[in-house]
Amino acid sequence: MAAPFPNLQSLVDMTNSLHRDRMIESLDTSAVLVKRKENEHRVRSESPTLPAFARLAISSRARIERRMEGPMASISLAPAPAATAGCGSGSRFAHVQQAPEDPIYGVTNAFLKDPSPVKVNLGVGAYRTEEGKPLVLNVVRKAEEQLLADKSRNKEYLPISGITHFSRLSAQLILGSDCPAIAEKRIVTAQCLSGTGCLRVGGEFLAKHYSGPKIIYIPATTWTNHFRIFPNAGMEARTYRYYDPKTKGLDYEGMMEDLRAAPSGAVVLLHACAHNPTGVDPTREQWAEIQHLVRDEKQLLPFFDSAYQGFASGSLDADAWAVRQFVNDGGETLVAQSYAKNMGLYGERVGALSVIVKDPDVALRIESQVNLVIRPMYSSPPTFGAAIVCTILGNKALYEEWKVELKGMADRIISMRHQLFDALKARATPGTWDHIVNQIGMFTYSGLSKEQVEYMKTEYHIHMTSDGRISMAGLNTRTVPQLADAIHAAVLQFA
Repeated sequence: MAAPFPNLQSLVDMTNSLHRDRMIESLDTSAVLVKRKENEHRVRSESPTLPAFARLAISSRARIERRMEGPMASISLAPAPAATAGCGSGSRFAHVQQAPEDPIYGVTNAFLKDPSPVKVNLGVGAYRTEEGKPLVLNVVRKAEEQLLADKSRNKEYLPISGITHFSRLSAQLILGSDCPAIAEKRIVTAQCLSGTGCLRVGGEFLAKHYSGPKIIYIPATTWTNHFRIFPNAGMEARTYRYYDPKTKGLDYEGMMEDLRAAPSGAVVLLHACAHNPTGVDPTREQWAEIQHLVRDEKQLLPFFDSAYQGFASGSLDADAWAVRQFVNDGGETLVAQSYAKNMGLYGERVGALSVIVKDPDVALRIESQVNLVIRPMYSSPPTFGAAIVCTILGNKALYEEWKVELKGMADRIISMRHQLFDALKARATPGTWDHIVNQIGMFTYSGLSKEQVEYMKTEYHIHMTSDGRISMAGLNTRTVPQLADAIHAAVLQFA
């Protein structure tokens, strides 16, 4: 019997041609069943997205076989290799450029590659013990044990805004349990992915819904990630002067002049305490004048980045002083807080974003819109780190133990400052080094040049960021003399 189609392969060619033309974009062959049984062929598609002409091609094969009274040669409907548009046989991503290495992670990478047994990493923004080891707080261990012993816990998704109890405790920690905004329900708090996540969610919310200028003023010297977070969130980033390299202190006049020149209603990013990387904070008198300029003169919207509460001075209340002053004046404020440093929960990615407004009804609407920012970004936050925070903040005994451990970390960093200052003084290192003990928090902004930093890495295996930032939390009694020797030699080398 003659075949109904002299060129049976034409059906295959037609189907593959359609696929090459991207008319068949998805064909799940596991969802297509072609079954031959006693000269009867059944075609079933369990995929509602299977194109009609593909079903036609398959059913046509069945009809052909019936007319041939026997099975035909196998016809493959496998997708043809897609043509590479615009770049021959090369990658569609051949145009992608190598991104610059993150300056902080770059220090760690260089440290890991350094074979020296005396190498020191002073770039990482994480606390280290006197032995140079990462620290897990005893109180965190206790909280973890309690959580793991609770067999009623599960792994269900959290709500979009996280654990409600966590949000309430976090707001009380940063604003004070007697904060009027909490009592009046004028605050929205969402659990976010540590400080970075809080800033990104807050920035995107402002870009979508803030009625003022979509401009945020950031300290010219700041954590470098600020300059990536806010533009990527849709905000225009501008800078204001902050650090004075001549005095190695605050450029207060420059800061005030730049903020006075900002458009009325713009957003201003403020470090709550222990400014990163400079370790330079305004005095309380200066904070009061900054508050007057922000609230009364320019009607700016303050956005606080609080990454070091309790880690700067050892006091949770003292380190939250500036934030509470702004919130308690009744004005609107955003606060991003992180538990990476003060609880050592770096890898758990635990933070809280609070938006404080003037009206509880507005707060409810803001909560709904913050959820709309989070949902397509990461859907909902992780559970365990926030549960640790809840366990510690919600248990009086654990809370008091945490405060003791927190002060111990802050005190050790202060001790490292004094030891380094004394070591440089003993070596009669040229220059003034008072800023080492005058600055506060995890970092010292040393004033060392890029050339001096590179020299210290090459000759003394001291690894730090090229701007001269020293992580005081990475120092210990054994490495202070090594650092002092390196600084002394670098200063003399590049005098």
